[in-house]
Amino acid sequence: MNFENYICSLKDRLSRYFDLQEGFEFEGMEFDLYAKSFVRNEKYILSKRFTIYGFENNEYCLIKCAEQVDDDAIDAFIDRIKSAVDRFIIPHEEHMSSIVTGVLVVGHTPGRQLINKVKKFKFHKGFAFGFKGWADIRLILVDLSTGEVVTNKKGRDVEKFYRIKE
Repeated sequence: MNFENYICSLKDRLSRYFDLQEGFEFEGMEFDLYAKSFVRNEKYILSKRFTIYGFENNEYCLIKCAEQVDDDAIDAFIDRIKSAVDRFIIPHEEHMSSIVTGVLVVGHTPGRQLINKVKKFKFHKGFAFGFKGWADIRLILVDLSTGEVVTNKKGRDVEKFYRIKE
């Protein structure tokens, strides 16, 4: 499978739940696809005008294709994903959680050291001791040459979604 086919496949799967934008630039790095989803849940009495409480769950996906990656490229990608947490997420009383998913699609198998870096990556940030919610980062590496998907611990929830479908 090539980059173009994989991105088209992802667009089809993501378009049901996310707003999509192609060719998204963020802090000097070009992303092939940017997807965002906002979900709001409310509890109300009698009418929707009488809301007891509400909470929001947000998800942002930044997807980048690269033929090959090295240690510096992975570090730059991770830095952009971390800064996306501060830039995209606006905590408030009804914010519950936000997830930023960074997907790096590569054409050639990266070295074992880079794979381990992805697997060991952790990021969790609480806002106002958790009263204004929290944010997590999912880091996903998709190898088009072997079809392997490598994720960090948080990314395991969506690993199946990013697998290559023939």
